[in-house]
Amino acid sequence: MRAAPTADPVPRLVPPVPPGVRDAVIAVFVIVPVFAPVPFPELRPSGPLVYALALLPAAVLLLRRRFPRTVLAVCVALYLAALALGTLAPGAAVAIAIASYGVAARLNRRAAAPVGIAAVAILVAGSIVVTLTTDMDTRFLQVGLIAALAGALGDAARSRHAYMRAVIERARRAEQTREAEARRRVTEERLRIARDLHDAVAHQISVISLNAGVASSALETRPERAREALATIRTASREVLGEIGSMLTVLRTPDEVDAREQPGLARLADIVESVRVAGWDAIVRDDIGLPAAAAELPLRVDIVAYRVVQEGMTNALKHGAARRVHVLLRRDGDDLEVVVTNPVDRTPAAAELPPSGFGLVGLRERVDSVGGVLEAGPAPGGFRLAARLPLAQPSTSRGDDT
Repeated sequence: MRAAPTADPVPRLVPPVPPGVRDAVIAVFVIVPVFAPVPFPELRPSGPLVYALALLPAAVLLLRRRFPRTVLAVCVALYLAALALGTLAPGAAVAIAIASYGVAARLNRRAAAPVGIAAVAILVAGSIVVTLTTDMDTRFLQVGLIAALAGALGDAARSRHAYMRAVIERARRAEQTREAEARRRVTEERLRIARDLHDAVAHQISVISLNAGVASSALETRPERAREALATIRTASREVLGEIGSMLTVLRTPDEVDAREQPGLARLADIVESVRVAGWDAIVRDDIGLPAAAAELPLRVDIVAYRVVQEGMTNALKHGAARRVHVLLRRDGDDLEVVVTNPVDRTPAAAELPPSGFGLVGLRERVDSVGGVLEAGPAPGGFRLAARLPLAQPSTSRGDDT
């Protein structure tokens, strides 16, 4: 019966011996005792047939890698045949030991154990029968013990190789896991940077664009209005450059340094004022008591709530109508509810406007990171952006980043 294919070899400290060299060495150990001048008559072949029986195991062992069970059975049969003809063939005994080792080393324990036990039992029983029927001392226990010891050594070698393969496989999987974890962290960091960049730039650029239009239209008729718009542009430009600078500073800072403090609801008045200066009517319904309440909110919820308001106002500036936006902040049980609504143009052309890009995608990721729920879509009277943020968050320091 053909042996099961072996797994990948275990790395060795020294190069393995080529199979041909091993076969040659084994053949020497099996053949030399047949022709060695020994003083014991029972160890010398008594005729051509016994010579053939003693030499044949050297050829049979060449097939031990493919047919380990069959080779062991043939070697046992050849040894017992030579023993029955009155010769203790030491070369055949060596062949039995090598074949027994091969069975235990190449097959799993459940398959090898019955074969090894049967071989030892047949050797001992056959030797006992020859001893009882002849006057020759067959030393019936010696060959059986040698076969059993060889099988034990083969089982130990197989177990060691299996253990080494398991260790190598665990190391390989651990390396793959580390690489996958590193790739995941790189991806998360890219997404975080993309979200921060969008949050830092999109709103301020929308404010700059809106006020640039106000300044252009009011430059001749209402110069004071134009000056206010230009002042807002200057302030918004300074703020966006400051946020980008802070972001670059964090990227250049070692990991052990505290992360930057991101804006929270305490700065809600700043973005509301920037929208009002541009001529928009920003109505804020504050049911939680800002700015004092901002200090009591969990850091991550505070930051995400601010980003929800910022994204809602940015979308209103881009796609809103009637120059009006409503903000609602209220506490509903253990959740903070943030709602931003604004009228939209209901014309067919406006209905085909593309979405605002990656802003809502990044915002949804932020809301998911704190276990919240984000809803965005048309509502009676316009567009509605609503987030429900759980206030029960893991304890974090004010220096933590989202």
